[in-house]
Amino acid sequence: MRHANMFPRQPASDAPPASRPAVVRRALLFWLRFALLRAVLVMVGSVTVYAFVNPPLTWTMLGAAREHPLAERRWVPLEGIAPVMARSVVAAEDANFCLHWGFDMVEIRKVVASGSSRGASTITQQTAKNVFLWQTRSWPRKAAETILTPQIEALWSKARILEVYLNVAEFGPGVFGIHAAAEAHFGTTPDRLTPVQAARLAAILPAPRHRGTGAPSARSRSILDGAQTIARDGRAACFE
Repeated sequence: MRHANMFPRQPASDAPPASRPAVVRRALLFWLRFALLRAVLVMVGSVTVYAFVNPPLTWTMLGAAREHPLAERRWVPLEGIAPVMARSVVAAEDANFCLHWGFDMVEIRKVVASGSSRGASTITQQTAKNVFLWQTRSWPRKAAETILTPQIEALWSKARILEVYLNVAEFGPGVFGIHAAAEAHFGTTPDRLTPVQAARLAAILPAPRHRGTGAPSARSRSILDGAQTIARDGRAACFE
């Protein structure tokens, strides 16, 4: 009598064994996701730390040091900077700084509608780029900037964002931070900057290697008026 097989054979799977290229591709995708996750976690950690700790040298400063000697740089708290200087950079670079969460959608829509090539980068976005990233335009840098910007807005106060921005921004070849800028351009300290001096410093942003402060310009006069306007209409309330 033929006995039934107590352990019947399982039918063979219809799926062919994975080829070596497929295995390699899956491994590469795994490690790419792992690397991206680690990078995001590092960025989140750095953003959290820099809410309380002043950032040291940045990639931009290190790159500039290969071309020009860096001027002496001292960190200046926001309360040690003339309020008109803070208002001037906001008027120049991001008039709606107190009204948005990192991305100025009103300005972005205007740029898209006009088809203009000008940017709509906010001070928060510029701070993310200046502190954590590099200056060369690329999709990876823009993607990282887009990730960092809302984190900075969530973890830092508006006053802290502006303080960091003013202390790491480039104001000329090798001139980084408002302390070095006030000394190099006007022989003064950040707390003694006049409205005209503040407007001229703000006017060289965001192209400090191609603009100077030696004479008034249409841009600096516009910033001078803009700084007064945002003081009157309350758009400086979040950092003053």
